[in-house]
Amino acid sequence: MSEDWPRGWYSDEPERPGAADQRTQPSFTPSSQGQGSHGQGSHGQGSHGQGSHGQGPQSAWPAQPPSRSWPGGTGRPGFSGRRGWRRWLRPKRILVILASLVVLAMLATVGLYFSVSSKLTRINVLVPTSFTSAGTNWLIAGSDSRGGLTAQQENQLALGRDITGGRSDTIMLLHLPANGTRPTLVSIPRDSYVPIPGYGYNKINAAYAIGGPKLLIATVQNVTRLQVNHFMSIGFGGLVDVVNDVGGVRMCLKAPMKDPLAGLNLKAGCQTLNGDQALGFVRTRAFTEGDLQREQDQRVLLKGILSKMTSAGTLANPFAIIPAANGAASAISVDQSTGLSQLVSVAFALRDPVTTTVPFGQFANTNVGSVVEWNTTAAKQFFNDLGHDQPLPTNLITGSSVQGTA
Repeated sequence: MSEDWPRGWYSDEPERPGAADQRTQPSFTPSSQGQGSHGQGSHGQGSHGQGSHGQGPQSAWPAQPPSRSWPGGTGRPGFSGRRGWRRWLRPKRILVILASLVVLAMLATVGLYFSVSSKLTRINVLVPTSFTSAGTNWLIAGSDSRGGLTAQQENQLALGRDITGGRSDTIMLLHLPANGTRPTLVSIPRDSYVPIPGYGYNKINAAYAIGGPKLLIATVQNVTRLQVNHFMSIGFGGLVDVVNDVGGVRMCLKAPMKDPLAGLNLKAGCQTLNGDQALGFVRTRAFTEGDLQREQDQRVLLKGILSKMTSAGTLANPFAIIPAANGAASAISVDQSTGLSQLVSVAFALRDPVTTTVPFGQFANTNVGSVVEWNTTAAKQFFNDLGHDQPLPTNLITGSSVQGTA
């Protein structure tokens, strides 16, 4: 096989005897015959020339095998300068990459949804009733439960003595109209003097202490004639954790607030409250109006927390929304029919609700202490309008002109 290659294909190859007889001799023109050893020196053009006798053949180079390379012509697979990048940036390939990212994002979102949902504490508390109303009604209760707090934390927060069984420190009714109008957030004074099913007249927060959320729901349904569709509650420790998880809540105070009984010492002006400060803010009753002022501050703080959680900055930041969502879910209890998607809708609804307090008449002294008596006529119209998704008369809306504003 080696004899098939012509001489000269490799520059240092020596002349092989007899090789010239086995090669096909090229034809020469008359002009080329004068370029032998007499015209180009004693040895002609060497191994690449025309032979030592002046009539050597022209070099016949064989076809060389193609150089080894990756697809695209370079040492890296799939790339060939601009052509390689163009191949990677073809629309079809970009769409595939984007679709993959979307699928991964959806899977992560679904996983987070079920993870947060699993942290909710669901309790069987809803009470059947014959009352019906338009829209959806949520009963929101903040109890003075110390659950999750150590003795040291209780002292630090100035919570005083523990109350076995807990009491309802905050009671709010949220009405979500079915006609798309603004939600209404109603504070129910905890000292409201109302009939408690099976126990006669008492302060409304006694219903929670006697029979827990179920008796509280039954009491609210009876005095408002509205069906409670959903229930949500949070304790002292849960409130502290939620505020800390969202990175604090910004509040603007018109004047300093100091109350040693609530562990509160805040300066005037805008500031971000941490969990301990927020709890003191909603517990203090160091006002001329007492509980009535506190109820308004509670509504403002609730709005501030949910506005922070549903803000674009929080929702777009996974390092903020994930801890906030997990913390909130772990801190609250809900009825068994409440899902995470419904809680999200409530959070957005509470960003800008109509805020008010149940119409009341006067304070009175009774066998259960000082109580708040409702204005029966005004309260009946108030809840009847809510039950029919009708706008409340302006004279029945007290708003939230409070010491603190979010």
